[in-house]
Amino acid sequence: MHVFSMAIVLSLTFAGNAFAMEKPNGFPNRPITIIVPYGPGGGSDQVTRAISTPLEKVIGVPIKIVNVPGGAGTSGFADFWDAPSDGYTLFEITSDAITHYAAGVLKQNPTKDYLPLCIAQVAYFQIYIRPDEKRFQDWKGLVEYAKKNPKALTIALSGQEGNIENVILEILDQSAGMALTRVSFHKPAERYGALVGGHVDVLIESPGDVHAFLESGDMKPILNIVDGQPPAFAHVPNIKEFYPDYVPLYLFRTFYIKADAPSDRMKYLEWAFHEAWKTDSFQKFNKEQRLMENSYRGTEDAIKVIGANIKVYQKVYKELGLVK
Repeated sequence: MHVFSMAIVLSLTFAGNAFAMEKPNGFPNRPITIIVPYGPGGGSDQVTRAISTPLEKVIGVPIKIVNVPGGAGTSGFADFWDAPSDGYTLFEITSDAITHYAAGVLKQNPTKDYLPLCIAQVAYFQIYIRPDEKRFQDWKGLVEYAKKNPKALTIALSGQEGNIENVILEILDQSAGMALTRVSFHKPAERYGALVGGHVDVLIESPGDVHAFLESGDMKPILNIVDGQPPAFAHVPNIKEFYPDYVPLYLFRTFYIKADAPSDRMKYLEWAFHEAWKTDSFQKFNKEQRLMENSYRGTEDAIKVIGANIKVYQKVYKELGLVK
């Protein structure tokens, strides 16, 4: 296994447009639709709604958000792909765009067939339990229990085999020498409720997605899966403490447009998303989400990051035996 030698590219810096742009030939002059291929309440839904409010002010037309959950993003992708290539239908998706293409689930390349207008967030993952869990209270205790009781512990996650959360858990299981039973949910509220309600034992998720549960004390983080130590979770052990060679995988939340959309509309929307991203309201939202710092990427840098990560996942999948 050489999975732990993989590096996720995050070191690029954004060189954005500092000037105002005029609408290209009046575009847009009617509402823009953003398809979110996940259920309401999850991280993708939250980030889309948070950026849409300032984006409406920048472009001067309403934003319509359409949630199409199912198939770890693939159901919503079909709707996006069937829409006209005129810039009026956009698509928000996580790293599922990368993993689905790398695994062969989707044939469209997210650096060629559809293009990122921006990466709006880069998020890391954590492992959560209930604060009143009696069998263990930390990562070390969880691993010890899981080794003594193979497959007895259930962990909630989103999506299907091969997505980022499954890959992280596959590597974690191998690193720790344990086996957790994975339970997939298409709707974020269902998997969060499953942990809080005691229907599953563990949850893997990004802190921003469950910040309300962290604030209420209904969830307890026991492991940071990230390079460095997030200040907001300085009290939570880092994965490097247990597995020094482990290289974390990160979640990208990205807004896409079809590659054959008019180039002037594409450039205008890239500028508009960056303007919306810079607003005080969205920056406050991002801060509350406890994200990776310097997470923004415009089109050019996002293509580089996404392309590099496609290669990483293609190699990881082969080493894990998930693809031939």
